[in-house]
Amino acid sequence: MDFELTEQQQDIRRGVRELASSFGPEYWAEQDEKAEFPWSFYDAFAKAGWLGIAVPEEYGGGGLGVLEASLLLEEVAASGAGMNGCSTMHLTIFGLNVLARHGSEELRREVLPHAASGDLHVCFGVTEPDAGTDTTSISTFARRDGDHYVIDGRKIWITKAGDSQKMVLLARTTPRDQVDRPTKGISVFLVDVDRTAMDIRPIPKMGRNAVASNEIFIDGLRVPASARIGAEGEGFRYLLDGLNPERILLAHEALGLGRAALDAATRYARDRVVFGRPIGQNQGVAFPLAEALTRLDAARLMARNAAWRYDRGLECGREANMAKFLCADAGFQAADRAVQTLGGMGYAREYHVERYFRESRLLRLAPISQEMVLNYVSQHVLGLPRSY
Repeated sequence: MDFELTEQQQDIRRGVRELASSFGPEYWAEQDEKAEFPWSFYDAFAKAGWLGIAVPEEYGGGGLGVLEASLLLEEVAASGAGMNGCSTMHLTIFGLNVLARHGSEELRREVLPHAASGDLHVCFGVTEPDAGTDTTSISTFARRDGDHYVIDGRKIWITKAGDSQKMVLLARTTPRDQVDRPTKGISVFLVDVDRTAMDIRPIPKMGRNAVASNEIFIDGLRVPASARIGAEGEGFRYLLDGLNPERILLAHEALGLGRAALDAATRYARDRVVFGRPIGQNQGVAFPLAEALTRLDAARLMARNAAWRYDRGLECGREANMAKFLCADAGFQAADRAVQTLGGMGYAREYHVERYFRESRLLRLAPISQEMVLNYVSQHVLGLPRSY
């Protein structure tokens, strides 16, 4: 097995690191505090061509794999941008995978080139207040009306909805009680974010405040049938093509956040002198940081493995879910140890580790909770009876 990155992959890491470093921690602290979308950062990455890294070349993208996209997002997070930086672009990478694989040629040519260039923002409308992780229980409904659909429903935790022009929207086209399997009767649409039919409300939250999460009320949204991605009623199957890449990308973001926190804590432990010696000379400080690095490195191996398998068309549900679980825990532990290392100053905004702590906590919840990952492993890997 060769664990070395290729020359191209190393170039990606260096290029992203260099560009991301021009937006320091103070920039991100200000964007987070003001809850303002980081347009200058987004525009810089769009201009450099990074947003289309995984979009097929024939639509203006880089045509690279999930591993390369993961390296991009890990370096963004590690620069101190954290989730505020990654969330500006990761939906473009994984969310449009459904369109690239199952959409019509007309839809691909309409959307993918503009998404790759950064001109078009796309959000992903799946989660609902009364369904959560149980996607088959969504109630948003698309009623066929001639050559159109009329959509009504409600979505929640929709990232970037207020800044997007398009939404990949999941809706039922057949009621659940009229299909032989709960996964049937769900369709995917690429719709305009139409404020006349959508009430978009940002959700006040603990962290990642530069990129809003929104609740959306949809009332009479009329869309042409050509906006449907793939066959009617097969949307859940299409959705699965986006889930493993999403877990792999977010696993790498968790790694990057852990690295940012650990770097900050290590610098502080070297420089902070108490009782005539650097606090990093004390094993009570040094050992937890060393353990955090060990866990990050171990989690990275699973994340790289998952990305490698996905890009080769191999089964990777086991690896993608485990990567998300391990990286989320390792990133959160690193952020927690960073706060502890800085003591009282770790709770202050001055050193930024409290922001890394808040953002790393999110990754143990989203896009799937740690408990739901264990449900997956219990049922699909160990072969135990389904528990829910």
